[in-house]
Amino acid sequence: MTAQAIGKYERNESMPGSGVLIALADALDVSVDYLVGDQEMVLEEVEFRKKKPTSRREESQVEAKVLHLLAQYLMIEELLHLPSVEWHSPREAPYPVKRDVSEADLAARSLRDHWGLGNDPIPNLVELLEEQGIKVLSVNLTTIDGLTAHVRRAGKGTVPVIVVNRKEWGERQRFTLADELGHMVMDVAAKLDEEKAAHRFAGAFLMPADALWAEIGKHRKAIGWGELFELKQLFGVSVQAITYRCKDLGIFSVALFQRLFNDFDRFGWRSPPYEEPLAWKKGEEPKRFKRLTFRALAEGAISEAKAAELLNISVQDLNQRMEKPPAVERKEAED
Repeated sequence: MTAQAIGKYERNESMPGSGVLIALADALDVSVDYLVGDQEMVLEEVEFRKKKPTSRREESQVEAKVLHLLAQYLMIEELLHLPSVEWHSPREAPYPVKRDVSEADLAARSLRDHWGLGNDPIPNLVELLEEQGIKVLSVNLTTIDGLTAHVRRAGKGTVPVIVVNRKEWGERQRFTLADELGHMVMDVAAKLDEEKAAHRFAGAFLMPADALWAEIGKHRKAIGWGELFELKQLFGVSVQAITYRCKDLGIFSVALFQRLFNDFDRFGWRSPPYEEPLAWKKGEEPKRFKRLTFRALAEGAISEAKAAELLNISVQDLNQRMEKPPAVERKEAED
């Protein structure tokens, strides 16, 4: 297939045959229906967070997958006559980070205040972001940690989206979500490291200073593993993220910080797959799309076959979920 032919397909100057369509769908990891659909959606302002350099093909696959999933999500909302939750950027945003990355703390606190979160730990970050109009997608990725983008629809407003790697353990997914949120709401000066500012924002958003001070005090020369892992469960972050945050706030001395990270290295927690004890094996899966799909099926807006396709399960499994409570399914399986 030549580049010229692909260009004509993209400009809607010609239509590929069935064999080419199947090959394109396979290469982009999307359905043929998606490729021939009439959804006028464009992915804009795409920012990848990468572990290492990626090929343009891999990036294109991810972009196509994101558009495919967003098209399904928005279709369900339209079938149910639900207005897509609008993203209203806070009045003060983008929050300026001009002199030092520590200003990201103020940005995180301002956003928490705007959303009325106080200083409490966030029990479910995915649900919070979706309530605020940010679509969250969990996708299997390889060399990409996550991405942010805006989806522009013909005649409608843009939809912000954050994508996380489904393969990562839960605490890393949460930190990635908060990190990507920082990229979305901050204006970082060119002279500063934007990624460091986003990390600082994520730590401050998930672990407000007042909450940490209340839990462990303002100055510590030592800390035990039991206390660290209790904090991990409380805030839903890794012990490494806690240690960094405590160093940034001056709670941990440089000596304590270095000693802990020497231990993290020794235990292998800083090497792939970066998994610590008591790690969340599953992250906070986006659930709103699944709930809306079941609702659309119950109200007759979509067929069983379509619902099964959207949920990526068999029709038989779908019928069981619709007709029997989970506890009944488990009991009958045991009998």
